[in-house]
Amino acid sequence: MDHTENDLFLEFKKLLGEEILVITKPVQLNLLGQVFRPIFTGTISEVHEGHVTLSPVIIKMINAPFYNFPFPLSIPFEQLVSYSTEIPSDEVFPLA
Repeated sequence: MDHTENDLFLEFKKLLGEEILVITKPVQLNLLGQVFRPIFTGTISEVHEGHVTLSPVIIKMINAPFYNFPFPLSIPFEQLVSYSTEIPSDEVFPLA
């Protein structure tokens, strides 16, 4: 685990149980034929070396901006672009 990953690990450990908005590297993702930007909100349920897990998690899609993903979502630290604890999961913002 490099210095940046260690910093993320320690930061997310402090935020365990908190709600967070996360943006990942891919420009777009595809889930069951629905293409969307990689923007997720959820509660940090687990933190391990190398990844953070959100549960419950909401995927912010244009057609369904509050899609409740039915499973916990683990995100590798190297795929994170940005995260914030300042934006609540029920916040409406443009996705296009």
